[in-house]
Amino acid sequence: MMNSDRTADSGPTRELARWVSSLRYHDLPPRTKEVVRIVLLDTLGCGVYGHATPWAKTLLKWARAGAPARGEASVWGETSPSLRAADAALVNGTAAHGFELDDYHQAKLHPGAVVIPAAVAMAEKLGAGGEQLVTAIAAGYEVMIRSSLALNPSAARLRGWHLTGVCGPFGAAAACASLLGLDEDRTAWALGLGGTQGSGLWAFNADGTMSKRFHAGRAAQSGVLAAELAALGFTGPTQIYEFQDGGVLKAFSDASDPAPLTRDLGRVFHLDATSIKPYSCCGSTHSYVDAALELRRRLGTPWDANRRVRVGMAKVVDVQCGFPYVPGSALNAQMSLRYVVAAALMEGQALPPQFSDEKISDPALADLAGRIECERDPALDQLYPARFAAWVAAEDKGRWVRVDVLDPLGSAANPVDARGVVEKFRGINPQLPVDDIAEAALDIERHSLRKLLGLLARARQLQTA
Repeated sequence: MMNSDRTADSGPTRELARWVSSLRYHDLPPRTKEVVRIVLLDTLGCGVYGHATPWAKTLLKWARAGAPARGEASVWGETSPSLRAADAALVNGTAAHGFELDDYHQAKLHPGAVVIPAAVAMAEKLGAGGEQLVTAIAAGYEVMIRSSLALNPSAARLRGWHLTGVCGPFGAAAACASLLGLDEDRTAWALGLGGTQGSGLWAFNADGTMSKRFHAGRAAQSGVLAAELAALGFTGPTQIYEFQDGGVLKAFSDASDPAPLTRDLGRVFHLDATSIKPYSCCGSTHSYVDAALELRRRLGTPWDANRRVRVGMAKVVDVQCGFPYVPGSALNAQMSLRYVVAAALMEGQALPPQFSDEKISDPALADLAGRIECERDPALDQLYPARFAAWVAAEDKGRWVRVDVLDPLGSAANPVDARGVVEKFRGINPQLPVDDIAEAALDIERHSLRKLLGLLARARQLQTA
């Protein structure tokens, strides 16, 4: 045994490590493989778009300063590897999370922007095949999601933790351990080394800063580093979840439960319930966008901005997104329930154009956002976060018209399929060879990762031409 000081042969950390190290492509259900291919395409589309953002450019500038003479992995959209795998994961992960377009899970985190950049960077470095990549992504998503479920997402969020940053290193480490073919011991070390790096605070909401975008990339980078160190024999805590003095479950939440880490492991894949974002804003606001768009349809356009508007909120949504809207950064608007509802009512959409500098400071939008009445609804507390339910009501000719939404568009209960993701990719990245990219990503087992990355490079060249 590589770990001569093993203190526990069982427990959730060991059980997860055993599962990750033994997981093979043929173990994955057909639906799980399909979801992995869809989220791969979606994350790549978000990443190519996100590389144009100032925060992604800044991180790339930082990574370039320490780049090796011979790169291991590519910046998505470039023609050849130029960065260490960990730094490519950092840059691509930040880009994928760069404009609130990337996938999310109702465990209150964004797995795609963490797991996929880490897995793609490692797979490129190793020359791994499509089946290995799909298996690794599945392992990473599952570990990351289960980590958040064990923390009790609402409880951890209310303590100020951004769960993408906290749980992301677990998922990235699991994906990279799978690609590296680490045994149970070293996979456990990788999880421990990933978990000890987990962090991410919601303080970005104070002033809409770039740090939220950074959390996904940093988590991806931490997971790559964790797996690479474990492969070299660098040990990590093999009870990272359950240890009472500094284990993740106790440290990050007062309401944690280890059971979700391993319950039905290998039989139930929580990743199948990953949500695809049709809107460029916080996932907890998507049902409100759906409700606002339906109100707009019922009451007619152009929207009468003098109407009173009310929204009902669960406690967590109120804390996270219910703050008074003051024009500031794009992130400030993307996290603001009031602004998102106002944009959906007046603009009929909540996509990147609605979060331009011009729009987020538009006096009419800001005025409506400031007048939206937000109220706590205990019934929504009972549903959230298992269901991202919402209601929006508007006064019309002396009566109130209310729209309730239980599950937003893009969720597992109201899904966006592969065709929808292709159109989303096309919409946010116009004039790109989307069909060719989609063909390679949605059948990655029969196409090489090198070909897929080459298509992204061609896409970037067209984008900047």
